[in-house]
Amino acid sequence: QVKLVESGGGSVQAGGSLTLSCKVSGDTIRRYCMAWFRQAPGKEREGVARIDGSTFATYMPGSLEGRFTISVDNAKDTLNLQMSSLKPGDTAMYYCAAGSNEFCNLSLQHFRNWGQGTQVTVSS
Repeated sequence: QVKLVESGGGSVQAGGSLTLSCKVSGDTIRRYCMAWFRQAPGKEREGVARIDGSTFATYMPGSLEGRFTISVDNAKDTLNLQMSSLKPGDTAMYYCAAGSNEFCNLSLQHFRNWGQGTQVTVSS
């Protein structure tokens, strides 16, 4: 069984930066399509970014491109999300997720394994 544990969340002011991490255990990260999702209270969970653990191909919505960077550290079996120029609209619980690396995508239904989440709060 794959276990995902997020860390790195916190409170920052608008314009600040945070780096989130997701430690993968129970299997190697290279076997999976890895992704970050986020969910604000009362809103639907939305995809932030994904990366193919084998090919390292990445994707994220255009609205986030340039501010967020997803990466993997294979030596540490860790997924990272570097966030810069944060805005209050980025406030949410951020979740790490793992799914099959075949047809890696950012669809919610593709991911079967989830972390517990880490809170990011951006104040104005």
